[in-house]
Amino acid sequence: MNTLPKLRTRSLAKLRELKPYLDDINNRVERHSYIKDDPVRFMHMYTDKKDMEIAGFLAATMAWGRRDIVIAKADELLKRMDYSPYEFVSNYNQAEFSRFNNFRHRTFKPIDIHGLLLALQQIYTEFRDFEAFWNRCYRIGENQGRHFLAVFHEEFFRRSSDLAGRTVKHVSNPEKGSPCKRLYMYLRWTIRDGSPVDPGIWSFIKPSELMIPFDVHVARQARRYGLLSRRTNDWKSVNELTQTLIQLDPLDPARYDYALFGIGALDYRLPKRFILNRT
Repeated sequence: MNTLPKLRTRSLAKLRELKPYLDDINNRVERHSYIKDDPVRFMHMYTDKKDMEIAGFLAATMAWGRRDIVIAKADELLKRMDYSPYEFVSNYNQAEFSRFNNFRHRTFKPIDIHGLLLALQQIYTEFRDFEAFWNRCYRIGENQGRHFLAVFHEEFFRRSSDLAGRTVKHVSNPEKGSPCKRLYMYLRWTIRDGSPVDPGIWSFIKPSELMIPFDVHVARQARRYGLLSRRTNDWKSVNELTQTLIQLDPLDPARYDYALFGIGALDYRLPKRFILNRT
């Protein structure tokens, strides 16, 4: 049976040699001008924390595929909510379900939006805001020895009073091996402060605790430049790549999402001498 050759990885010294090049690309990508072409724009539409939380969560949850299509669909969804996400969630009931008739985005259907909104409504009834709920999941995870994203998945859907079984698949769970790209993208938006792109409205964890949002662009470039040895796009790969990036910036490893995405999708380039693997 044919097996793929093992991927080469960089030594610490070689990582340090690569760092200034990644930093340069990162600084060119992570600018205010990035916002208009990315789903993070929906958090920047609002100044109220609760509106920002909900708009960002819905946009991140639907962030599959091309960014322009994701933006168009997230905008359509918020339009159906009169661009007032917190007010809409607070007052949502079965009579409002018809607002989502014919809404589709990839595998998202109206019944999925319905289940998500009911869970959010219950959360805002129990907690002062969405961050407080996330903080509760984090503390439960510490006590149970589980990752807080797995607890989030469990606790979030437990609060939906009318949940289709299919809807739970739209929020990832690391205990199922998922890389949880969309959840960590949302957390990058909400946790990283001082960024020209990420609003940084939460503080229940530190930026140093963030994992890299792991999409196909990030995965491909991480392997190409020797930052990742695993060939599968799973939770273990997210952990391995994040541990590599911690060596470059222990306080903010997820910032390199911008550099790796920029190389993979925005046509930025590293010198060819840094290529270790032809993937």
